[in-house]
Amino acid sequence: MSEDQKNGETPPEKTIESELEKVKKDYLYLLADFDNYRKNAIKERSDLTKYGSERFVREFLDVFDNFERALETAVTSDNIDTFREGVHMIAGEVRQLLTKHGVEELKSDGVAFDPSKHEALGSEPREDMPAGHVARTFKKAYKLHDKLIRPAQVTVASAPSKG
Repeated sequence: MSEDQKNGETPPEKTIESELEKVKKDYLYLLADFDNYRKNAIKERSDLTKYGSERFVREFLDVFDNFERALETAVTSDNIDTFREGVHMIAGEVRQLLTKHGVEELKSDGVAFDPSKHEALGSEPREDMPAGHVARTFKKAYKLHDKLIRPAQVTVASAPSKG
């Protein structure tokens, strides 16, 4: 019998082994917890990508219902003004919905051409504006919060030809 065993003490090797076993168990639990966290984060990110636009789509469907009702309307000379007013109201609802979700229209007509915001489809001689400015917009530019999501398609004013 060793001196430690006679005194009723646990030998230092046994203490170290039991502490090592406890640390090993704690490590394995922590590793399992982290693995579960990682799997949940991947699933949440996947769900956000897949269903992130759900709120926008739900609100858009209400506007789309109005648009479909307008398409079902038989347009006559008697109701053409009312029909046109209804279509303008639907366009307003679409603009409102886009604005609510961070989509902003960028004005292009008359501003200096900027290749980071405009896509030039051609040029046209103009006397009423300086060369290098947007003469006409075919498709408007839009940004989502602070990111350009679609450049404007434009023609650019050029100096009129002399002759």
